[in-house]
Amino acid sequence: MPINWSGYQKMSEHLSSERVFNSAFETGIRSLCALSAGLPDEFDLQQLLAFDHVIVHSGDMPNGPPSLHPRVQQRNGELLVRRPLVQDGLALMEAKRLIATNASNGEVLYSATEFAPVFLESMENPYLRSLATRADWAIVTLHELGSQLFFEVFNTAFDRWSSEFQIADVTMGRTSA
Repeated sequence: MPINWSGYQKMSEHLSSERVFNSAFETGIRSLCALSAGLPDEFDLQQLLAFDHVIVHSGDMPNGPPSLHPRVQQRNGELLVRRPLVQDGLALMEAKRLIATNASNGEVLYSATEFAPVFLESMENPYLRSLATRADWAIVTLHELGSQLFFEVFNTAFDRWSSEFQIADVTMGRTSA
């Protein structure tokens, strides 16, 4: 019986397109890397949003490894729009039983399952290896901030963001009063 390759072709077309970049799959993998690095701890959505930003833009952090994504000025606004992508990514990884959720004190906490490290270790993609390395660094460096992590990352990004607006105003011939 011949193999029907159409399903594999569709998956290959999807993975080779630009839809992989900042898709639920990519953000899910980044969250999975952070949760796996943080085992056995649980993290809330705010913390995972911060880890997602820091893993991609690690070069923005003091003594951080080089960033994985290009350093474009508008990257700081990502924190404001990334929430639904991260939520979709978490749902995708949960559907694959790589992430578990736990409702505690009125909030949802996420953790990696025992399958997560095995899944990540089975991947040989250099980009994924870089994600995992940065996730390990982020967990070790920032875990102690706990629930303040998001606010620290957001405030740092906001400071850069407002500087970018001021630079843009000066470049366009406007001055702030």
